[in-house]
Amino acid sequence: MKQRIQAFFTSMLKTIRAWLEKLGEFLGKGLTPLGNTLRPIFQKTRYALTHNAILRSGNNQLTLFSFLKIKVTRKMRHALYGYLFISLWLVGFAIFTFYPLLYSLYLSFHEAYYNLEQGVITTFIGFDNYVNIFRSSILLPLFTSYLGRIIIAVPIILVFSVIIAMLVNTPIKGKGAWRSIFFLPVIISTGPVLNELNAQNAITLPNIQESPVIDYVVNNLPDIVADPLLLVINSMLLILWYAGIPILIFLAGLQKIDPSLYEAASMDGASPWMRFWKITLPSIMPFMGISIVYVVVSMSLYVEAGGILDLVRTHILVGAPDSAFWFGYGYAAAIAWVYFILMVILILIFTTLTREKRRKRA
Repeated sequence: MKQRIQAFFTSMLKTIRAWLEKLGEFLGKGLTPLGNTLRPIFQKTRYALTHNAILRSGNNQLTLFSFLKIKVTRKMRHALYGYLFISLWLVGFAIFTFYPLLYSLYLSFHEAYYNLEQGVITTFIGFDNYVNIFRSSILLPLFTSYLGRIIIAVPIILVFSVIIAMLVNTPIKGKGAWRSIFFLPVIISTGPVLNELNAQNAITLPNIQESPVIDYVVNNLPDIVADPLLLVINSMLLILWYAGIPILIFLAGLQKIDPSLYEAASMDGASPWMRFWKITLPSIMPFMGISIVYVVVSMSLYVEAGGILDLVRTHILVGAPDSAFWFGYGYAAAIAWVYFILMVILILIFTTLTREKRRKRA
């Protein structure tokens, strides 16, 4: 029976090979005349592009306008090939990301509104939009709440991610299933899903409202500290949803650690706690930076009702409300840029702190 199966597959492979050979012969006969016709055209075009009044190429040298000579090295040639491969992405980035970014910065210094006949009409007002942001009684509490929430939530997410990564990294059955379970929220954490969870009050831990921790925070801490802390406590499950990617990042770092380091430390009498502080944590500290960037950006891009991004979207789509400190597109662009600068500052603060700790350990 086994020999028959082998003979069947052998004959089938021979048949497929014969078909491919015939197909190759057919294509070769059909394409050869076309290739012979197009080859001289391509050669002449290539020669014209590299031998003209503007550009001349030869002997590993480029000549521009007959006086500027550039020596072409192998490194430059490889770099050129690399840029050619990513040229489509660079063009797309320049059109769809870099230009809108610069245009939003331009709008932030103008009072801008949309007219059906003339398009976007702008009037230069300097830094008035930014000044009005800091004079607003609506935006400052939102920015303060954002800063407090990020400062409190990021360490919680990182600590939780390290703990889960260490648990998943242990030799247990169903490791892949647990990894998928903790990564699943990343897949389904779209805006509508999170908004629906928020509408159903499903982003807080059960019975957290009756906890004495809430009363202690409200009665003993100032509002500038209590408000962000309460926001974090009331949305604890939502915050932990952002731990999926950091868990995978830390898991990759843990799997790169040489097991012989733990064996040597155990032989020297080091406890599990000492092995964590002396081996595990220093080994995964280089992965903290990218985890911090992901968490801060992900939490900042979540559009919550009444939040900063929702306010920017309201300005862009609906128009300016009836207020003395609202100026449409330009004001929305200024809010977005202040929000972006705060996000970058937070990332720099967290990455600097982790870098300093890594230097002290070194």
